[in-house]
Amino acid sequence: MTAPDNSDRGSRAADHDRVRRSYDTVAETYWERIGDELAGKPIDRALLAALVERTGDAPVADLGCGPGHVAAWLAERGVTVVGVDLSPAMVAAGRRRYPEVEFRQGDLLSLPAADGEFGAAVALYSVIHLRPAELQPAFTEMRRVLRPGGSLLVAFHLGAEVQRLTDWWGHQVDVDFHYHEVETVAGALREAGFTEDARLERAHHPQEGETQRCYLLVRRPDEGTSRAGVSGAVARVRR
Repeated sequence: MTAPDNSDRGSRAADHDRVRRSYDTVAETYWERIGDELAGKPIDRALLAALVERTGDAPVADLGCGPGHVAAWLAERGVTVVGVDLSPAMVAAGRRRYPEVEFRQGDLLSLPAADGEFGAAVALYSVIHLRPAELQPAFTEMRRVLRPGGSLLVAFHLGAEVQRLTDWWGHQVDVDFHYHEVETVAGALREAGFTEDARLERAHHPQEGETQRCYLLVRRPDEGTSRAGVSGAVARVRR
């Protein structure tokens, strides 16, 4: 067994701290700028509506929820939603604006949720702050908090580059945006034990950054399905 690389682990922890501090800095401006973004994103709304239809009455997690606007959209449609974000300032902003949503502060690699707590989850552009090597551990954690048969909708920017942002809407920040190839994300989801049901790519809308976007709709198989493969994936994460 290869010994853990403590220097790499420390580097990743530092990355997450930079993300947390950057989003704390822009939390209020973020909501002011994109709090109503779903009004101009018909494909996103359609995918979210499909997720709701597949889920029924089970609670849904919004992972990397930011100030909670997507969670609030789901709550308006009768969904019981829990928003999770790394940034305490984002969580505070969500609690002030959307009291109908429960918010929790936490990391995608260690979600503040019980095993099988949710019937579905969304992770819209939250994995863009994860290195490729962190994707499979994060998806394994997402699978943990989903019930058997539960759906997960993941969205991300397509590419292979890393962009570091130091000025964001006039705020000084220090955060990396990781673009991911579709097969990198799809492969990590398979390794984490998910089954892919649909994928969609689209160009940016006029109000968005000029990137190609991808959506993957996957589900956690029912108990007893692909158990051996999932056990291997979990073992690799814990090693």
